[in-house]
Amino acid sequence: MRGAAPRGATTSAMMTAMNCTIPSEEYQFYLFPAVYILALVVGLPLNLAALFAFTFRATTRTAFSVYISNLALADIVILCTLPFKIHYHLHRNNWIFGDVACRVTGILFFSNIYMSICFMTCICVDRYMATIHPHTYLRMRSPWCSFIVCALLWVAVGVAILVFILMGPLETNKDKPGSQRCFENFAKNEWSSRLAAYSFICLSFGSLLPSLIILVCYPLAARRISRIKTKTAGKAVKVICTILAITLLCFLPNHVVYLLHLLCRMDIIQSCSAANAIYHARRVTMALVVLNTCLDPVLYYITTSHFNWKSLRMTWLWGRIRRTRGIYTITPLFQQS
Repeated sequence: MRGAAPRGATTSAMMTAMNCTIPSEEYQFYLFPAVYILALVVGLPLNLAALFAFTFRATTRTAFSVYISNLALADIVILCTLPFKIHYHLHRNNWIFGDVACRVTGILFFSNIYMSICFMTCICVDRYMATIHPHTYLRMRSPWCSFIVCALLWVAVGVAILVFILMGPLETNKDKPGSQRCFENFAKNEWSSRLAAYSFICLSFGSLLPSLIILVCYPLAARRISRIKTKTAGKAVKVICTILAITLLCFLPNHVVYLLHLLCRMDIIQSCSAANAIYHARRVTMALVVLNTCLDPVLYYITTSHFNWKSLRMTWLWGRIRRTRGIYTITPLFQQS
């Protein structure tokens, strides 16, 4: 099986080359399906509701609603790849859907993880500017600015995907006869020739830089914003604190462990015990990063009044039907603050 993105590679080939005992992977056949099913059941309907609400039902389009819509869209793309991954792990890491499906699902999964944290960074910047620099924000608050930013991000990811695909198929190691791996176990020569450089670029600009902006700049911003006793400032602090929590729980562990994984693949880390620890940590942090799709709707709920989540009724009209004097009226749930 050929792959098309570096982030899913395992450490088994690396550990074989280091003469280390390959750790048992039995637990991941249960860990990943359980986490992915939870993410689908919880995250998919909530993100679909958020996408619908912020895209079609918000009475006024704002930069904030544009970023939230794109964040929900990125989460939905990740969630749509999970049924294939659930089948893959339940069948003991044996991919049966063919090379094209492996490439498509793998690259969509990992690229949209980068997109999620980038949109979170945009949301933090938007809330920071709205509260700390309101006059500048008023001149830039047009949703067209956010549309352009989102379009540039999607284009950048699209170009990166295209370049990676044009680099050609990736060679993988055959570690189990009759078993087809997907986005795992890339050959060592692939890492030395192109995967290492490509991975460091993606990790630096798609993960570590946005995380650094969130984790360093925004605690300082939240401290300053908290001194402003206004409703807008209070909401901005909630946005920043929620994104900080999601970043610390879901994204940062994955970024750090993936960096260590790259150092192992480049033979900078050569300890067998360290390689074992990184092998297991990669699986745990990959599960955590998927749980981000369940936590993002919490961000929508506690930080915005674009619509009334508490009154949400899953009807075909997505509205509340009230009877007044024999006449049924529809009151939209999604009101702009």
